[in-house]
Amino acid sequence: MKRFGSLRRSKKRKEQDGLGGRHQSEASCLSASGLSTPPTTPTQACSQPVFTQEAQPSGPSPERLEASTRSRSISTPPGTGQRLGLPFAKPPIAASSSPVPSYSTSPQVYGLFEGMLEKLELDDDAAEPESDIYMRFMKSHKCYDIVPTSSKLVVFDTALQVKKAFFALVANGVRAAPLWDTEKQSFVGMLTITDFIIILHRYYKSPMVQIYELEEHKLETWREVYLQATFKPLVNISPEASLFDAVYTLIKNKIHRLPVIDPVTGNALYILTHKRILKFLQLFMCEMPKPAFMKQTLGELGIGSYHDIAFIHPNTPIIKALNIFVERRVSALPVVDESGKVVDIYSKFDVINLAAEKTYNNLDITVTQALKHRSQYFEGVMKCHKMETMETIVDRIVKAEVHRLVVVDECSSIEGIVSLSDILQALVLSPADACKEETLAE
Repeated sequence: MKRFGSLRRSKKRKEQDGLGGRHQSEASCLSASGLSTPPTTPTQACSQPVFTQEAQPSGPSPERLEASTRSRSISTPPGTGQRLGLPFAKPPIAASSSPVPSYSTSPQVYGLFEGMLEKLELDDDAAEPESDIYMRFMKSHKCYDIVPTSSKLVVFDTALQVKKAFFALVANGVRAAPLWDTEKQSFVGMLTITDFIIILHRYYKSPMVQIYELEEHKLETWREVYLQATFKPLVNISPEASLFDAVYTLIKNKIHRLPVIDPVTGNALYILTHKRILKFLQLFMCEMPKPAFMKQTLGELGIGSYHDIAFIHPNTPIIKALNIFVERRVSALPVVDESGKVVDIYSKFDVINLAAEKTYNNLDITVTQALKHRSQYFEGVMKCHKMETMETIVDRIVKAEVHRLVVVDECSSIEGIVSLSDILQALVLSPADACKEETLAE
């Protein structure tokens, strides 16, 4: 198992939500044995990616170099290590062979937060803020800007058994992991909870029949079987690419996780998500003029999905819910009672609890029974109404740290779904499309 890292930016940014600062990221590589191993030397056979200490992208600015430090250490096994994937987590002192540099409290440092907006050419005399201000903000910042101060990155060798890989996702508290092919010496794909769902959907027969493909197959075998007709190269992005490019790549490819890979070293630095990007944008929204559409309602803007919404009932068997996930290509299913009221929600992330509880051999149990095994505290279904403004919706979904809001009427009956991708499309990509149309018209 290996770690690599670098620290960057200012203390002020770290205090603002963990969405800045020079970061120290852990990269753990699980080999075919499923156990962590010490870093290999150049003379040893390489059974997993060799991560160099240079995790920072090429051409850093002088600002980044001032507080830079790099470290490498051997981490604890995945089942016992600290979970460092949360935005607010801070790197443990023991994880670094060199002390973390102290930060200056000079006015220059505290000015960096406001300095994030310097590249935006804001017109104070404008009668109304331009609708493309969030698009321009995204274009003026790089993917590297939102890599957290401390994060965990788990990497799987394709020779690892499928079952061990999913257990490792649970043990490390992560939802996805890049896949490393030792023969090709490169990253070849991502393992996500969707893969676990597809395996269960394809091969589950009954509680009396063991799922051989899950118990015995290796990741490389699963990829050969599943991707033989649908193989696509790994979608990734450079840390030097703009956040606008990241949003465009996520939405265009209909993916939820985008690995950030340094093109110089080949190291995987972080996995970008819609949630992380929107949280970063929302952090600076108070510093920017608000476009007029932020005061408009969901109904007026037409944001979200409102037709043929997939849902399930409390007594729906888990296997049927998995079938809907695969066939409808949705990431969550509202749970609706007999009166049509939304009472719960079953998401793809909840499915990983089947691996955590080792109950995936019986998928005939109901959704209600399965949701009793939620590993995290559930605050209830996050809802919204069509008459609420875009500003309210953005604040609610970011603060709740969820991937979607269920749109309901006054009786709590389901009307639609508003996802993070819907919101980013409206805030960032739609204004970009409008600008293109204006340019072509001219």
